[in-house]
Amino acid sequence: MRHNRSLQKRLGVGLTLGATLLWLLGVAASGLVAQHEMNEVFDSALEETAQRILPLAVTDILNRETATGSRTAPALKEHDEYLTYVVRDRQGALLLQSHDADPDVFAALPREGFTDTPTHRIYGASAVSDTIYIEVAEPLAHRREAALEAGLALLAPLFILIPVSLFGIWWVLRLSLRPVVEFQQSIESRGASDLSPVNQDGLPEEFEPTAVALNRLLERLNRALDAERSFTANSAHELRTPLATALAKVQRLKTQLEDQHLRKNVVEIEEALRSLSTLSGKLLELAKAEGGGALSQSPHNLVPILAMIARDFESRTPDRIRLTLPEGEVQSLLDPDVFAILIRNLIENALKHGDKQQPVDVSLTGAGILRVCNGGDIVPPDQLALLRNRFSRYDTKAAGSGLGLAIADAIASGSGMTLHLRSPASGRADGFEAEVNVTHAGGNSGPCT
Repeated sequence: MRHNRSLQKRLGVGLTLGATLLWLLGVAASGLVAQHEMNEVFDSALEETAQRILPLAVTDILNRETATGSRTAPALKEHDEYLTYVVRDRQGALLLQSHDADPDVFAALPREGFTDTPTHRIYGASAVSDTIYIEVAEPLAHRREAALEAGLALLAPLFILIPVSLFGIWWVLRLSLRPVVEFQQSIESRGASDLSPVNQDGLPEEFEPTAVALNRLLERLNRALDAERSFTANSAHELRTPLATALAKVQRLKTQLEDQHLRKNVVEIEEALRSLSTLSGKLLELAKAEGGGALSQSPHNLVPILAMIARDFESRTPDRIRLTLPEGEVQSLLDPDVFAILIRNLIENALKHGDKQQPVDVSLTGAGILRVCNGGDIVPPDQLALLRNRFSRYDTKAAGSGLGLAIADAIASGSGMTLHLRSPASGRADGFEAEVNVTHAGGNSGPCT
């Protein structure tokens, strides 16, 4: 499965790694330059030391009274020598050496200029017609130690600079992408029926075409839905009057007919007209459910509305409704008329398709959990998901238009709620259950009793 990464995270990680890598490359480059410059300084120090000591050594050697004088230059006090030297003749005989010098470091015969051994850097110079040579040696370990200390000195500030730069990168990214995040949240937080244009103020230039294209798409979708709703509502409304007139005429004609065969045909026509009239009413309810007016400006108590609708059904279907109401009020922003349409369709669906020998349980909890449960056969899971579609009906002989649950689902979606359909019903081995939270509040699902 492909997981999309956050643009802010991607930029933050990329810039952070890039900045860190650049800092490290800068330190490495600076270290190499510093090492090169230090080598030049150290070479210059070797050459300068040789030029300074050689005349003194020549004077000391030429002024010796005997050839058996001390060959080690005296030290004023004990100390470690980074630079050691030896003074020899052309054949390599030792004439003078510093107090810490190791003759084994030097070659058998003296040489002029710079030479390298595995452990030392050596500079040689001559005097008195190339009869006296001086060689100054410096351990390479000393140079490596100096280069390491210089590199650490360059690296140490990074322990402060890198975290500061990383924090700065993340802060700038967060600040720069805040309009994009707000744009994303404004789209995610809008309801399913909210097709108003998105706010594109403050968006970066790169995201403006996306916002413009989205607003154009929303506008076209809104026009298409308005046209569909208008056609549905107008068609259903225009059908109601001629249907009512035709139904009245058919009913009057039925009373005037004595021929039983003709009377039977008229009854069939009457039933067809009633079904068509019911269908037009459902289409009007569907248009209202999808019209985006499911929420009101102020909350309403839904308990008396539910009680009134339940009494209406009880008068038409005695002993079929078992109502459970909370003791207190249940406030909701759901429009009262829309709530009435919702509960009527759920109860009608339960009465039509449920077991006629079992009651329909209608309950509303104090947390706003509305449940309508009925007995009957279990609806398979694949068919259960299709019941939300328009004109979709499970295998049943009961009359109906297949719009009841579609209307209820449209109301729930348009008001930011979720309609849960279960079969078997909670706490039962069979039956069907519809549940919705009318207050947008959470609640634990319990069994129907």
